[in-house]
Amino acid sequence: MSDTVKIAFERKILALPIGELLATKALPAGVRESVKYRRIAASVAEVGLIEPLSIARQKGGSYLLLDGHMRLDALRFLGATEAPCVVADDDESFTYNKRVNRLATIQEHYMIVRALDRGVSEEKLARALNVDVKVIRQRRHLLAGISGDVAELLKDKPVGHHAFQKLRKMKPIRQLEVAELMVSANNYTVSYAKALLATSKPSDLHKPDELKKATGLSAEQMGRLEREMASVSEDYKELEVSYGDDMLVLVVASGFIERLLAKPEIEGFLAGRHPEFLENFRAIVQATSLDQSTTP
Repeated sequence: MSDTVKIAFERKILALPIGELLATKALPAGVRESVKYRRIAASVAEVGLIEPLSIARQKGGSYLLLDGHMRLDALRFLGATEAPCVVADDDESFTYNKRVNRLATIQEHYMIVRALDRGVSEEKLARALNVDVKVIRQRRHLLAGISGDVAELLKDKPVGHHAFQKLRKMKPIRQLEVAELMVSANNYTVSYAKALLATSKPSDLHKPDELKKATGLSAEQMGRLEREMASVSEDYKELEVSYGDDMLVLVVASGFIERLLAKPEIEGFLAGRHPEFLENFRAIVQATSLDQSTTP
C-alpha cells in the first residue's frame, strides 16, 4: 500500500477573470437579503476575499466553480473583475463537497484566524461580520481545548459553539467518545452534548467538581440519566446493526406490494373486502417511495 498522499489542489493561487468562472448552481431568490449574504458581502468589502474560490479546469479555457457561489456573487455585486482561486487537480468524479465539507463554525474559525494572522484587526473583522468584538475573540479560540481527532471528526457536522463549550470540559478520550456518539445519533445539539457531559465519569472531566454546576443536576439525577443513556445507546447500536437488513426487506416487500396494487382486480378486492389492509399497503409504498426520493 502506497504512503503517497495526493494533493487535491494546485499549490498556486490564481487571479482569474470572473467571467471565466461557471457556476454549478443558482443562488436562491432573495439570497442577497439574507443575513449570511450581507455578512459575506460586508466582509469582502472590508477585508477582501480571505478564502479563495475553489474551481476545476474545463475544456475551452473556462473554469467550473466548485465552492464559493455566494462569495463570487458578492464580488460581482461589488464590481470586482477578478477573483483569487485554487484549482482542483483531481480527475476523479467526486464533487468538492465530498472532498472538503467542513463544519460551518469551524470554517468560520479558520477564516477568522487566517485573517487575524494577515494583520486584520479584531475590530475590523467584527465590523465586517456585523458582530461584537467579543464574538470574534470567542470564535478565534473555538478549538482551544478540543482534541485534534474530535475537530477532524466533527469538521463537516453542524455542531454549534455552545456544544464545543461542553466538549471542552471533557478530557480528550471522553471528547472523542462523545463526538462519536453525536455522529452515530446524528444529534449535534447543545442539549445532547449537555446530557453526555452529565453522564461522564468524574475521571473523564478536567474539573469533576464543577459537573453539578455545569449540568444543574444532582448526583441522583446524574446517576439515573447515566443509566438511561447507557440503555438508549445500547438499543441504538442494536438498531444500527439491523437497519440495513430491515431496509432491504422493506424495499423488496414494498416493491412486491406495489406490483400487486397495480392490478385492478386485487386493488378492487381489497377495497371491497379489506379496506384497512389496502390503506396500510398504500402507506407502506408511499413511505418507501418518499424515503428513496430523498436519498442523495
